[in-house]
Amino acid sequence: MAVYYGIGIGRGLAVGPVRRMAPPLAPPSEDPRTGEAEPELAAVDAAVAAVAADLEARGARLGGETAAVLEAQALMAKDPALRELVAARVEAGATGERAVHEAFEEFRAMLAEIGGYLGERAADLADVAQRVIARLRGVPVPGVPQSEEPFILVADDLAPADTAMLDLDVVLGLITRDGGPTSHTAILARSRSIPAIVGVREAGALEDGVRIILDARMGEVVTDPDVAAVARAQDRIAARAAAAGAPSGPGRLADGLAVPLYANVGKPADAAAAVEHGAEGVGLFRTEFLFLDAQRPPSIDEQVRTYREVFAAFPGKKVVARCLDAGADKPLAFLNADREENPALGLRGLRALRAHEGVLRDQLAALARAAADTTADVWVMAPMVADLEETEYFVRVARDLGLKTVGVMAEIPSLALEADRVLPACDFVSIGTNDLTQYTLAADRLLGTVAQYQDPWHPAVLRLVGMLGRAGAATGTPVGVCGEAAADPELAVVLVGLGATSLSMTPAALAEVRAELGRTTKAQAVAAAEAALGAASARAAKDAAAAAVAAHRAEAPSTDSTTRRHP
Repeated sequence: MAVYYGIGIGRGLAVGPVRRMAPPLAPPSEDPRTGEAEPELAAVDAAVAAVAADLEARGARLGGETAAVLEAQALMAKDPALRELVAARVEAGATGERAVHEAFEEFRAMLAEIGGYLGERAADLADVAQRVIARLRGVPVPGVPQSEEPFILVADDLAPADTAMLDLDVVLGLITRDGGPTSHTAILARSRSIPAIVGVREAGALEDGVRIILDARMGEVVTDPDVAAVARAQDRIAARAAAAGAPSGPGRLADGLAVPLYANVGKPADAAAAVEHGAEGVGLFRTEFLFLDAQRPPSIDEQVRTYREVFAAFPGKKVVARCLDAGADKPLAFLNADREENPALGLRGLRALRAHEGVLRDQLAALARAAADTTADVWVMAPMVADLEETEYFVRVARDLGLKTVGVMAEIPSLALEADRVLPACDFVSIGTNDLTQYTLAADRLLGTVAQYQDPWHPAVLRLVGMLGRAGAATGTPVGVCGEAAADPELAVVLVGLGATSLSMTPAALAEVRAELGRTTKAQAVAAAEAALGAASARAAKDAAAAAVAAHRAEAPSTDSTTRRHP
């Protein structure tokens, strides 16, 4: 038996045999072209158009985050800069296949060198090249192996189209050697509730047919497990299935304390999934989709129409809209024209909006107009807020433009350190644990090479959450969590113990988090939080929290009776 580690996506488990992804197509021959350049280039153009159309059609069928990912991949296929690189090679004498291979590889290498979000997209571009070359050859694209027996898929990396189209009756889970927590494999695995572990450096050692346990919660791959380990894993799988099938309802602890559970949505199409999974509203409405790939900001009227569509899906419920969070991995031509050596620490979030205040004011005006036309309870917040001065600035501008409930995101450690001063100056705080973790531990959350540091269970991150929770309790200010940490049921308990008053997550995680909170009292949550804070590492914090809850539950029920008096 061997144990390998990676970055767990979701909290799921899978037990089954390994099946490896088919190898890529052989590189095209370097022999020069024998025919004319024009028909060769026309064939390439037709293949690219067909591949893009296929990706768009798949996205349209599947909807949600999957559609956005596949549409982005289709746009990459049709990139004019790529077409110019291909054309130059064909005109220089290369075959269409060779021109595609070389041009796409040059573009892929450029994205990989840039790193961050664009670096994560390099693997997507390699998949597009394979699809185009396969179409030119008239052969199937290498992809997921066919099997009648359920299996766990192992690959160096997985293309968005392959992840999106996985047959979940057969594919029990995913393991990849490459990729980080925000790769498309991770995003789609999370949205489809597929147990997955990415960044497993030893994935190449997992041979076809070997039986394994994939434990995403622990980020562990166990090979050749014994009978007892398999039985424990299957018991947990059954418990997860029962939780997912339990009736939905408002989030609350076992002793009745309400902990509203909201959904993170990225565009109007995501609202249906949030409602279907029983979200009590939206804790994070990402508005970037309106601005990405645009050469100019959308007009106020364009924004109003889209915001109304989202708000209308949640009548009478809370919807928290985050203002444009651009910069770093999401550069925009009209906000981030200058190349920065370290964009994650550069002009992003509220900083970029203050530098282009007209964009901020137009968005806030559009949100105010859309809010006035709905029964939804619209809250608005600024991204990447560093201190009291920035908080006061954003609150003042938002209220001047007619918005009533105004807050800030806590993603920079300085905001948590100033929590006792910041919270009285705004209406609420929402903790973005993804960025808070990367800035606390100085580990880019888009880089798999430092993935071991990108863990919100780290006691340093939890201490910052606790500072915000205590300040919220002292001032009566709501403190929500909208990062991926909220989607981890065990960590959700700790976050509540640290003072979080609401949690927002991908809709697929709502059922399991709701079930875990429902079997936990406030005293147990506080005990778990205190145990985690005293640990020396992220893994130790996770183990300590679990042990504290188990010990508390083993005590007499009367031990927790006083928690019923908590407000």
